[in-house]
Amino acid sequence: MIDGLPYRQVGEPKRGGLVCVADHASNFVPDDIPLGITKKLLDTHVAVDIGVAGVAERMARRHDIPAHLAMVSRLVVDLHREEDHPAVVPTESDGHLIPGNIGADVEARLKKYYRPYHTALEKWLEQAEPALIISLHSFTPKLETSDEERPWEIALLHNQDDRAARHAIRLFGELGLTVGDNVPYSGKQLNATMNRHAEAHGRHYCAIEVRQDLIMTRAQQSRFAAMIADVCGRVALALD
Repeated sequence: MIDGLPYRQVGEPKRGGLVCVADHASNFVPDDIPLGITKKLLDTHVAVDIGVAGVAERMARRHDIPAHLAMVSRLVVDLHREEDHPAVVPTESDGHLIPGNIGADVEARLKKYYRPYHTALEKWLEQAEPALIISLHSFTPKLETSDEERPWEIALLHNQDDRAARHAIRLFGELGLTVGDNVPYSGKQLNATMNRHAEAHGRHYCAIEVRQDLIMTRAQQSRFAAMIADVCGRVALALD
């Protein structure tokens, strides 16, 4: 973490512009939190949304879309869950037991990581007054606990407000991508950050999931950063 903060911000928001939020951009686990798992697992989707930090960085530095990125792993505290969600400090993920989280002091982790992250995000968005928030995540092509392949290259999640998502689904499709609608997860169940910071305030948002194998390299991350920036820029104009 930087200066002990559970987040970092790249770029300066411009009022009425686009911003990016990445809740699962880091696999960092503080030394005082022994999870009881192998280091190898920290490099998998269990601990981090692979490729997201690279895409968000490129969107911020090359496409003028500032980013608010998590600096702590979802295994420490899942910033994309409600405070009272049973998996806000997960004890299992895709068939892997997280023994160090069994009986963990959830309140301490909320206080140290979760609340500062969301408080800073709230202030950042209030100052930015963005035309569109891009909530960026990635998903694995197949879960370890399932044989079901996930064919989508990119997907849009939404809960009650699907206005931006509808435009984005069409525009990504016109680029030749296989686009999912509320898959591989449904925004009706998993939309905590955008429920809180977008829908609750009437802010437009695109909750985007990119398949991880498509954003592993720098070149791939640059490609998707450009596509997302282009599509979301056009979405913002359509909603104006």
